[in-house]
Amino acid sequence: MADVEMSIPQAKTLAEWMKESRNIVFFGGAGISTESGIPDFRSAAGIYQAEKDSPYAPEEILSRRFFNRHPEVFFDFYKSKMIHPEAKPNPAHLLLADLEKAGQLQAVVTQNIDGLHQMAGSRKVLELHGSIHRNYCMECRSFHTLDEVMNSQGVVPQCKACGGVVKPDVVLYGESLNEATIEDTVRAIAEADLLLIGGTSLTVQPAASLITYFRGSRTVLLNASSTAYDSRADLHIKEPIGRVMKETGDWLRRMESGS
Repeated sequence: MADVEMSIPQAKTLAEWMKESRNIVFFGGAGISTESGIPDFRSAAGIYQAEKDSPYAPEEILSRRFFNRHPEVFFDFYKSKMIHPEAKPNPAHLLLADLEKAGQLQAVVTQNIDGLHQMAGSRKVLELHGSIHRNYCMECRSFHTLDEVMNSQGVVPQCKACGGVVKPDVVLYGESLNEATIEDTVRAIAEADLLLIGGTSLTVQPAASLITYFRGSRTVLLNASSTAYDSRADLHIKEPIGRVMKETGDWLRRMESGS
């Protein structure tokens, strides 16, 4: 393989640690999706800032109470701000999928609802906050696709079988996380030998507290901004996660080829 210019020295260390690991778990947040063109909620360019002139705060709109009372406003916001059909996986998603195929990565734990990890090829994805790609009738529980929700005749999607409101399988404010998903996440993190934490400020609870179950030897934090977990990380890379993972993947290929 021809020499590749590397601009992130720590990517080589990360590649070496990945190469030595057989039970990697990735815990990720919005930062991995922003590089695919999906805005996050809390950054300067995020959804919360963009909606400052709205009569409702995004946190209010995205609550179960608001959903029940004002489904038209909820779905107008949801369809226009939360769905990004043009988004594609970036190098971070792709490297994680490659590591899983190689038998080294055991699980992706994500706070995102966009499905980009699955689009990249990951199969063991634990979605703490649900997915836009799963939608269920609140009356008969029949399954509905994202296309059905987006292309519904009215703003509020209704079940063709019974006429009930179709709700996205995403966790709204005021709702609890899925217990089975939490149990699977705790088990995966507790058994990991390398924990990668990427694109998350680790402020959203209870999801962020799950990383405390890690008992392995190495923790890598891939986040541009500081977090409360910085001092506990064995390696902290503050460059964009997509670029970090691309260079890490390049290093892994160089190591495999012996160059």
